[in-house]
Amino acid sequence: MSYLSGSAVCQWLGGCLLVLLAGCSLGESKFLGGNLNGVNHTSAAINYFSVNGYGGPNISPHGYGGGMCCAMLPRQWQPGLKLKVEWETDPNPYARLKRKPSGYGPDEEAYAKHKANYQQHISIVDLPAYETETLCSLKIHFLPCNQIKVATACMAYGQPGYPIKEPLKMKEPAVCPK
Repeated sequence: MSYLSGSAVCQWLGGCLLVLLAGCSLGESKFLGGNLNGVNHTSAAINYFSVNGYGGPNISPHGYGGGMCCAMLPRQWQPGLKLKVEWETDPNPYARLKRKPSGYGPDEEAYAKHKANYQQHISIVDLPAYETETLCSLKIHFLPCNQIKVATACMAYGQPGYPIKEPLKMKEPAVCPK
């Protein structure tokens, strides 16, 4: 069995070090990453949502969901940037479903009937301006009539200075505006 000589080991380690250093000098990324959070102002459950393909959490009615990593946005904000938000709602999240005879889990037929009422939505929204070099989080607000508002603020919803002021518990109007 042969071993590398001392100088060969030094050359090999030096080469590895150069490769590692070269990887560090690629420059800064063109994107910022931050948590993806949601605020649900409606009585429907958000079964899931995504923003530009980045998956977010489920959110209970009139609740919060978040801390999902990561939403990627351009490092430099520019006017005209858009986000594609997709989500699924359960309009009757507290429905009592018939149980399986074993008592564990809902009956498949009852669940299929309930699931048939789920609704899928897509909205294209403007990405609000952000000026920081770090993206704390991207917060998606789900409002009545399938409206969406977006915030990139580092503070939490409800804190002074947070840009979205709508109350958490909003009622769906009888007729939604077009």
